Amino acid sequence: MTLEEAMRVLAALERERVRYVLIGSMGMAVLGVIRATRDMDFFVDPSPDNVDRLRRALDSVFHDPCIAEITAEDLGGPYPAVQYVPPEGDFSIDILSRLGERFSFEQIESQEVTIDGVVVRVATAQMLYRMKRDTIRPQDKADAIELLRRFDLEEE
Repeated sequence: MTLEEAMRVLAALERERVRYVLIGSMGMAVLGVIRATRDMDFFVDPSPDNVDRLRRALDSVFHDPCIAEITAEDLGGPYPAVQYVPPEGDFSIDILSRLGERFSFEQIESQEVTIDGVVVRVATAQMLYRMKRDTIRPQDKADAIELLRRFDLEEE
């Protein structure tokens, strides 16, 4: 995913007042820890009004009728994750409201960062570390170590 593509999505989320928190490698990039990625991951408030705003935001960028298939019922249900793949481009957007019993939208500690005039809600470095430290993917473990080092975080 290019920075331009990411910024179009983030600007649309802000314009529609979507309650979200950017996580994953794009979240790390917003905080200054850059690594290549092909996707964008974020948590959203699964309330029906917020999911309506999310669909409007995504549709304003991608003009894709498949966006209508993203529902509050899915995001609030037993499998609260949706992967959206735009019709053009070579990336995906992972939309979550909960990750197991460990993390939910309400629990994600976040901060606002302004990039090129766009206010981005991003997980804090400490939160990103917590999310990555105990996973099995080697890249996540490497990310956790880099977050510890870069932000002088304390291991938990």
